Amino acid sequence: MNDDKRKPRKPAASASTVEEPEPVLRVRRIHRRDLNRVWEFLKLVFRDVNRETVEYQRPRSKRRFLEVYEEEGIEQLLFEVQGETKTEIVGYAECAFEITGSDNWMNERYFAKHEMRPLFVEELAVHTGYQGRGIGGFLLEQLEHLARVRGCTHLVLEVAENNERALNFYKTRSFYRLDAAIFLAKKVAAEDELLPPRALKKPRPGTAQMPVRGRKGEAATSKRKSEPPRAPGQRSRKATVIKEVPQEVPLALSVTENLSEDATVPIPPPEKPEGGKEE
Repeated sequence: MNDDKRKPRKPAASASTVEEPEPVLRVRRIHRRDLNRVWEFLKLVFRDVNRETVEYQRPRSKRRFLEVYEEEGIEQLLFEVQGETKTEIVGYAECAFEITGSDNWMNERYFAKHEMRPLFVEELAVHTGYQGRGIGGFLLEQLEHLARVRGCTHLVLEVAENNERALNFYKTRSFYRLDAAIFLAKKVAAEDELLPPRALKKPRPGTAQMPVRGRKGEAATSKRKSEPPRAPGQRSRKATVIKEVPQEVPLALSVTENLSEDATVPIPPPEKPEGGKEE
């Protein structure tokens, strides 16, 4: 009797148990046909972040996002994963080789003084359902490669100070704080813009209140100094101011002033006196 025990054979792998290949992450430049999809992707990624930060972490409007596509010197990269039925956007990166935007706070002279040729990272976005799977690291690796190819020396980006997850992500990849500028705020005691009601002072002695017609027939009161009673037929003490207006004298235009020296002017015959006889 053979005491050796035969090892059980492993069941053959069926078609249903075959492991699917790992999805492949690909990067390409954005195309015009991608703009609407990318905009919806950015709204999804930054929806929760923008509720907690002072500054928007994406373009403020779709119009501005579309304008960025038309600008020169800006790279917009898409990171996609091929699914069973369609290709899904899982990452987006936007960078520029010079300071862009009219509302940008960057000081170009600072980088020139420190001999830095930065690649400005304007936007980084990773799909919330794919976080922790190496997509963010691949985005930064792609940008760093692009910076080396274009002769840049640094990657420069901005991140909210209260975004602890993003700060830890960048610090573990050798990013350091470039400036100490932060947003500061001080709470001001809230008060109404209009002052509360106030009691009127008592009228002075020798004054009388008389109604004054207000807006829409409403009666208002105003103070007026009382005058002594006038005798019958006595006029009120009001000064009458008279200004003499001079009468305009018609002017005659001298004919000779408008004629040259050689010009001759016909002289009309003298008028006949009354009775028809000439003197």
